[in-house]
Amino acid sequence: MIDVPGTALDAATEGLLARYPLRAVCLFRRNLSGVEGTRALCAALQQRLGAKALIAIDQEGGAVSRATFIPVAPSAMALGAIGSSERAEAIGAAVARGLAHLGVNWNFAPVLDVNNNPANPVIGERSFSENPDEVARLASAWMAGSLREGVACCVKHFPGHGDTHEDSHHALPQVDKSLAELEALELRPFRALKDQAPALMTAHIVYPQLDAELPATLSRFFLTELLRQRIGFAGVVITDALMMRAIADRWGHAKAAVLALQAGADLVLAQGTVDEQVATLEAVADALQDGRIAVPAAQQAVARVDALAARYPATLRDYPDEQRGADEALMHATCAAALTALRGAQPPRGALRVITQKAVVSDGVSEAGLSAEEVATLWPAGTDIEWLHVPDLGQLRAADIPRDGRVNVLVSNRRGRYAEAANWPIDLHIALWNPFQALDLPVPTLLSWGYQRPMLAALRRWLAGELAAQGKAPVAALGA
Repeated sequence: MIDVPGTALDAATEGLLARYPLRAVCLFRRNLSGVEGTRALCAALQQRLGAKALIAIDQEGGAVSRATFIPVAPSAMALGAIGSSERAEAIGAAVARGLAHLGVNWNFAPVLDVNNNPANPVIGERSFSENPDEVARLASAWMAGSLREGVACCVKHFPGHGDTHEDSHHALPQVDKSLAELEALELRPFRALKDQAPALMTAHIVYPQLDAELPATLSRFFLTELLRQRIGFAGVVITDALMMRAIADRWGHAKAAVLALQAGADLVLAQGTVDEQVATLEAVADALQDGRIAVPAAQQAVARVDALAARYPATLRDYPDEQRGADEALMHATCAAALTALRGAQPPRGALRVITQKAVVSDGVSEAGLSAEEVATLWPAGTDIEWLHVPDLGQLRAADIPRDGRVNVLVSNRRGRYAEAANWPIDLHIALWNPFQALDLPVPTLLSWGYQRPMLAALRRWLAGELAAQGKAPVAALGA
């Protein structure tokens, strides 16, 4: 699976697709130009890639929502705060309808990682719960909705990314757990959904007790012995992106692709320049020719990928205005139901001071955080607010925050945790993104589980006193 550089097929990509029998492309924010532009790109890709085209995207909901011009879902943790499998199924179906309208037939969601490490820098609100059985229950429902609407799902990140302290986009995490420990927690959702999930994505994580040398993505123990033979998963196995530094810095795209296929992956996500993609293709071809990749195993992989494409064909589907309106309403109602108040949080009144970060760029996984200008739209015009915009909330200190009678409201529009916030003179904390920031400031806190458009509408209603926060945190530590 490759990526493409822009919102239309450029000459270099056209040449690549003409030269090699590729049929799988992953779309990112840079490829999306509204509904009509994205439909045009997907139509061109379908024509180039053929009847077995697979066009994929990360549309989990919350901060990991590449297409923001279709109804945008709340994050998994927001659904965990509601706890309704019926609601989760409806959301999964609505997401799929929006994607099918664009021409996308494969969504890299839902996340099966268990939310058991508040220090995790990359999972957080992307996980349904700290309880693996709740993760499986809600993910199963979400997936049922998507599959019913004809969009394939891809559960991730096997065998579990929930207990890492590092982001594999930037480093190679290690999780020092035994197989028994993984079976007791991380593997439970994957085992529970092995027959429902049509596809699975690997994790770039080393588990030294089980494979001291290779991360799961490149490990035959994990992809063949554990996943195929012991768990019995029969769907498509795709790697997480090989351009992530956990892999690229150590093995490079081309060598990693061969190792992943040798380990038991069916498809490698090999983003990069045309030259890098060609190098990967040629490395795989060489490995097939000299026997390092067994031809019968490659044929099995092709058959699994063929079956996925046949079951979930890429087509441009209609999206009637009435249905789209109903899906938007569902997203708004769900976000409103998910809002969660901790420690008696109430809408602030009187003269306010709102402290927030001026701008938050994308970290490469999530979309860019809410800017200070967008934060300002949460309050009604005319509200008495003194703004304190800082370049980096992570560098904020108690001495930077006045205590002069104004109500100090911290709006956390960044993901990172706070190392020295316990004594900050904050009266209300609104955590827009990472709910675990609530553990750093022992003050009244409102958790929104994300900052997508429908959640901002719910926040406006709460701040205006028109909406009660009724969600319940699906992680016990946040219940205090």
